[in-house]
Amino acid sequence: MAGGLDIDRLRNGPILSTLLRLSVPNVIAMVVTVMVGIAETFYVGRLGTTPLAALGLVFPFAILTSTMSAGAMGGGVSSAIARAFGASDAARARTLALHSILIGVSMGVVYSLLFLGFGPLLYRALGGHGAVLDEAVHYSTVLFSGALLVWTSNTLASVLRGTGNMRVPSTGIVGIGVLQTLLGGLFAFGAGPIPGLGMVGVALGHVLAHVAGVAFFAWCLTGGRARLTLAFERFQVRRELLSDILRVGALACLSPVQTVLTMLVFTALVARLGEVALAGYSIGQRLEFLVTTISFGVGVASVPMVGMAIGAGDVARARRVAWTAALVAGAVTAAIGLLVAVFPDLWARMFSRDEAVLDVARQYLRIGGPAFAVMCAGLTLYFSSQGAGRMLGPVMAGTMRLAVAGLAGLWLASRGAPAWQYFVLAAVAMITYGLSMAAAVRFTSWQPAGGTGPGAALTGGAAPGSALSGGPAPAAPSAANPGVRRGG
Repeated sequence: MAGGLDIDRLRNGPILSTLLRLSVPNVIAMVVTVMVGIAETFYVGRLGTTPLAALGLVFPFAILTSTMSAGAMGGGVSSAIARAFGASDAARARTLALHSILIGVSMGVVYSLLFLGFGPLLYRALGGHGAVLDEAVHYSTVLFSGALLVWTSNTLASVLRGTGNMRVPSTGIVGIGVLQTLLGGLFAFGAGPIPGLGMVGVALGHVLAHVAGVAFFAWCLTGGRARLTLAFERFQVRRELLSDILRVGALACLSPVQTVLTMLVFTALVARLGEVALAGYSIGQRLEFLVTTISFGVGVASVPMVGMAIGAGDVARARRVAWTAALVAGAVTAAIGLLVAVFPDLWARMFSRDEAVLDVARQYLRIGGPAFAVMCAGLTLYFSSQGAGRMLGPVMAGTMRLAVAGLAGLWLASRGAPAWQYFVLAAVAMITYGLSMAAAVRFTSWQPAGGTGPGAALTGGAAPGSALSGGPAPAAPSAANPGVRRGG
């Protein structure tokens, strides 16, 4: 199956054009994902105010499922596999893929058990009660019963991305999104012999779409249809390979948690000002969420390029890829942010005609819009840091943003601050994150342990083919190397 750029181009080709070719499919897939969320919100809104309020309780944790499995742990998976390909160690890449699946399945089971067991307590702590709480529990029970499928699907997609293949994972994500939208509407409202299940039907559509996603990605990774072919024969769990993935992915999982907490902090602060302020802020927050998908698309594309450069010992190229990706994401989102800062009604009037709500939305867009570029450039550097296997700095940058939002927010709340001051704080927190990420990349050594050269990034200096490297002596990717295809 075609779908990935040549390894030589990923390791040695022109940076900007290669990055753009990898980014476009990802951005399209992320936009489709956002549209699915809008469609599901529309469905639930038609069911009534109570289901819509229940969705608000569950939504942050549903988003967390995707961001942790695809962006955080998924980045750790892609990084480890890309570094193996960069060192021409195909056997190690193939074995890392199997360990990735083990991690994804395990995390999916834990995530399901966590939210099935403690979900009702979390929703109650967020203010859910009565009929709203009941709806939230019914919806989340079905939704998080399928967490294993979401984790497995995103893990398999990340394995493909680690090989430099962006088109096939993006095609799968678009297919999942379309199927999820169709099935969610069908099961929510019913048609013919199929009864309407309400919110539970929306969740059921989500689960069944990911069943199809797992099947599609598994098919791509078996039978020689991708650059890396899964082979489960004689598979043995190896601690050093689990560590290669988890030392990036596990630490990276803190970042989406920080992002969700920051969202909750600002939502709680603005909610104190009343329904109008919260509605106006939510309009602006939707755009903030949408522009971050651009960072995700560009950032995920940078992971295999950075990882392969690190695996090959070319740290200078890895850094050039990272800064180029940040500039691309920053330039695109700067244009969007400045546009809505000057003409906020282009976005705000899509969601409301209430002038009071629009006034608040305009305030947020005029203040926060110009800061989008700095935040999105920083988020792209977060993904590039995954490719380099260096995550402490990015986690510290997220901590800085959360601390600024929480501490300054409490101070503003004690003073009875108006909405525009909270929006200034939101912009300051975005800029803090972006600048902190830039500093983390600038001052963190990306030099592989044990020096430069193929294999150093993977094993702390052990050459591929040693007992530590996890595979035979390196061989150029070719048809002669089992499990690897040159152009797949």
